[in-house]
Amino acid sequence: MTIDETTTRLMRANLLEVFDQRDGDARREAIERTYAPDVRWSDDEGVTVGIVALNAKAELLQSQLGDLRFREAGAIQGTRGLGYLAWELAPPGGAPAAASGFDVAIISEDRIVALYTVLT
Repeated sequence: MTIDETTTRLMRANLLEVFDQRDGDARREAIERTYAPDVRWSDDEGVTVGIVALNAKAELLQSQLGDLRFREAGAIQGTRGLGYLAWELAPPGGAPAAASGFDVAIISEDRIVALYTVLT
């Protein structure tokens, strides 16, 4: 099954335009067009609800990463209303990954309504 353009766009935006974006204004713009206002993001630290809280947590995470950057670690996968993207966190220049994981998103009305992040 071919994954739809919306799922591809949202999964890529989530990783690269939000969590890898160091410019606060650009990240907030991406958040507005990527997530539902009441998005729920679950990870090992708990559940974050809403785009303001998601932005604050993304900003805190970035402040702890130094020069590490997110990159896709495989093809985006999905089906109706569900997206999956594996990622790596690595220094620039193709260096080996320092961490890896994947994101699973529930998608409704062209927005991510729930996001799950798993570290591998």
